[in-house]
Amino acid sequence: MKTILSKCVLLGVMALSLLTACNNDQSYADRLNEERYAVNSYLANHRVVMSVPKDSVFEVGEDAPFYRLDNDGNIYMQVLNAGDRKNDRAKVGEPIYFRYTRYSLAVWYAEGRLVPYSSNENSMDAQFCSFNYSDFKLPSTSQWGYGLQYPLNFLGVECEVNLVIKSQFGFTNEISYVMPFLFHVRYFHSMI
Repeated sequence: MKTILSKCVLLGVMALSLLTACNNDQSYADRLNEERYAVNSYLANHRVVMSVPKDSVFEVGEDAPFYRLDNDGNIYMQVLNAGDRKNDRAKVGEPIYFRYTRYSLAVWYAEGRLVPYSSNENSMDAQFCSFNYSDFKLPSTSQWGYGLQYPLNFLGVECEVNLVIKSQFGFTNEISYVMPFLFHVRYFHSMI
């Protein structure tokens, strides 16, 4: 009974946040369409492969394509450094640290330029972020959304990627904003 009540309260809060996030001029469906246009417009400037290679051997480098990682097109990954895919895979529950810079693709779509939206990548004073791999029961993990962990399903921990992540797979406290992001992410076993 307690879990049912908790779920009802959570659904109510989510519905309220969706209603307050959308202004009177724009519906949630309109915002989802804008998100799709922004992502498609950005990816139109890059090579895109519509599935993960069967052997999970990705092209690597700044000229590598963006691979669609999920069937619905919510996450696309460009591999800059694959890490050691065979000997250094993330283990369930393992703390993974990461540094990132993210850019709003909505701003890119509207203005044609990538402007850093948030980052902890270029300053040694910046806080390291972390999650426990595949343990979404922890708020410290789930807050980052599902998209940031997805590359570790295929790559070694010490990898570096560019990710296009739609809002529903992004930071959980920002889902209702319906804003897609381009992330540059580096993953680590420990804080450096």
